[in-house]
Amino acid sequence: MNLELTEEQLTVQKAARDFAQTELLPGVIERDTEQKFPSDQIKKMGELGFMGMMTDPKYNGGGMDTISYVLAMEEISKVDASASVCMSVNNSLVCWGLERFGTDEQKEKYLKKLTTAEYIGAFCLSEPEAGSDATSQRTTAEDKGDYYLLNGTKNWITNGKSASVYIVIAQTHPEKKHKGINALIVERGMPGFVVGKKEDKMGIRGSDTHSLMFTDVKVPKANRIGEDGFGFTFAMTTLNGGRIGIASQALGIASGAYELAVKYAKERKAFGKHLSEHQAIQFKLADMATKINAARLLVWQAAYLKDQKKDFVKAAAMAKLFASQIAQEVTSEAVQIHGGYGYVKEFHVERLMRDAKITQIYEGTTEIQKMVISRELLR
Repeated sequence: MNLELTEEQLTVQKAARDFAQTELLPGVIERDTEQKFPSDQIKKMGELGFMGMMTDPKYNGGGMDTISYVLAMEEISKVDASASVCMSVNNSLVCWGLERFGTDEQKEKYLKKLTTAEYIGAFCLSEPEAGSDATSQRTTAEDKGDYYLLNGTKNWITNGKSASVYIVIAQTHPEKKHKGINALIVERGMPGFVVGKKEDKMGIRGSDTHSLMFTDVKVPKANRIGEDGFGFTFAMTTLNGGRIGIASQALGIASGAYELAVKYAKERKAFGKHLSEHQAIQFKLADMATKINAARLLVWQAAYLKDQKKDFVKAAAMAKLFASQIAQEVTSEAVQIHGGYGYVKEFHVERLMRDAKITQIYEGTTEIQKMVISRELLR
């Protein structure tokens, strides 16, 4: 694995960094406080190519590698994790899944608009009684010949209200268990589809997380992704790639907190000298930097393996497991270095600390990652 970034990758990284600082940083505290979805910023991200980075250019995508994607995710996440989770879902779960497994008609109809953020995508797997246990789908898609009749509830759905295209995982053949599950493309506005309440969350408060209700929603057979019964495999395969996105988000949250801590330590004085001159603070920063670099190498390794079309399941799970853990640790230390100022919104680190926690939960909890890793090790 070559650790030297190409000129193209460095250009992407700089573009994402500049965008985050000029477009996302202004107003990020207010969006968090008011739970306001960054719709204007997401539209600009689509115009700049950040919403379909790995998708084929014939579908208006960037045709970039996964390394470029994680570089951009890290920079965006340093400033606004609510924007980066929208970016991650759209890139990793919706666009990637559709491009790999969708029909030509589905790609033509949806991908061209998803990659430019004319449409935003949502991935609908979790249910009130089916979180980590994704095999226990209660949402049903009854086969009615040329369409499916969709009934059920999904919750914790990122982009729940803002999306136009929803990939819904539902059970068609209960007797076949996970082999009877299908993945269906549901469009906003289909009769019987209702967006439920918005969750009042601890972190990523600018991201709109909603419950979704489906009552006798007619979904054309043409909207099924893959063969009958392919839905569970589709979901698990797509989530493997999604974990790289969330790992890079966690990495970005940690990196952002670390950079703020370094800046503050160089400016703030205590006992007659800058905080950065105190060994206690120096040791904290050394530990933070080491953990971040280790996480970055894990994330890059998973992205590299994916780009090389090699098995990246274990690497992605390791990257998400470790990056999400260090995001919690580093953001907590960043607050500690800031002291009382770290506890107020103005200095940003308290928000990053709140945002960090979700990276240990969504797209596979810490415990699920350990299950995936141990299964791969013992296979």
